[in-house]
Amino acid sequence: MKVITAPVFRFGKDVDTDVIIPGQYLKLGYAEAAPYIMSGLRPGFSDLLVDGAIIVAGENFGCGSSREAAPAALKLAGVTALVAPYFARIFYRNAINVGLPALECPQIVDSGLEEGDWVSIDITAARIRRQKTGEEWSFSPLSPHLQEILLAGGLVPYLRRTGRDTKGD
Repeated sequence: MKVITAPVFRFGKDVDTDVIIPGQYLKLGYAEAAPYIMSGLRPGFSDLLVDGAIIVAGENFGCGSSREAAPAALKLAGVTALVAPYFARIFYRNAINVGLPALECPQIVDSGLEEGDWVSIDITAARIRRQKTGEEWSFSPLSPHLQEILLAGGLVPYLRRTGRDTKGD
């Protein structure tokens, strides 16, 4: 799997899906909702993602309602990966299913990573590397199956590629 390199954007713990994509934008399609991600915490956040983004957050990122729209809109806005000590479980699987890496790294909160730092993430090696200092942190490795889903771009493309898509749409 390729290495993901992008700037870090920091968020705290218990960021729920209602904040990730506020309810009033749920009637929009995922792409149309993408400009409004995190608008409850940081208006205009999606405008900052010109170089992509790796969100580094506190524990329980993605808690709340089980909105697939939350990770889908994050990805469509330019977020390339999420790193937190742990994720709400439904959010975690929804992120993987839409092809957005959600990586569990408990030591990330106290790592000293600052907003704007550039990091590289090697999903296969389960390592995060801060570009300016070379510091590294390991995260819980993803299973080969989850890596395949991410490499395919999400669950639906994976199923189509492997011939397991029975609906053909």
